[in-house]
Amino acid sequence: MSDPTAPLLAPAPPASDLAAPPTDWLHAHLHAHADVAGAMVGLADRIRSAGELVRDTFARGGTLYTLGNGGSAADAQHLTGELVGHYKRDRRPLPAVTLSTDPTSMTCIANDYAYDDVFARQVQALARPGDLVVAFTTSGRSPNVVRALEAARVNRATTLLLAGGDGGPAREHADHLVLVPSEATPRIQEMHTLVLHVISEMVDAWAADEPPAP
Repeated sequence: MSDPTAPLLAPAPPASDLAAPPTDWLHAHLHAHADVAGAMVGLADRIRSAGELVRDTFARGGTLYTLGNGGSAADAQHLTGELVGHYKRDRRPLPAVTLSTDPTSMTCIANDYAYDDVFARQVQALARPGDLVVAFTTSGRSPNVVRALEAARVNRATTLLLAGGDGGPAREHADHLVLVPSEATPRIQEMHTLVLHVISEMVDAWAADEPPAP
């Protein structure tokens, strides 16, 4: 039988027992994300310019082509989905295509030529002056991304590179750059999602003839 004189709540532990637990691997990831996100403030002008570039491409009647490998392919598809579908507003669909979403062309080119050519062949066939080719890559060193940007320039399309670190060899063929200040793949991809959402907001607002919102 319980003691009716016992306190309903346990006494508070001594202040010395309330110290924060030591940082573990999860806290390290969260802090690293916050640090890189904070550093992105220094890229605000470049991010805004990237959004204006995408907007102006559509305003001139151009088409947006996106590309990337693995998680960067997912980022490329994410941006295209926001543009062809919509981000927040009911407005017209915008002409955007992700090159990794055509498995027949991808596997045909990889088999008949080389995997390094899977994006370049498509860019050569499709991209024209006035179009914009947007490449997502964490390192900027993927040969198929580098070749695609090079092909875009040969076709006189404009190129935008979203990468990390120094941008690698891909930066040599980029007219515009947004480089995440990190060498860590997860952090770079997390910031690419942030950037593509900002671009989506800017373009979405323009297409709906509204001001951008937070």
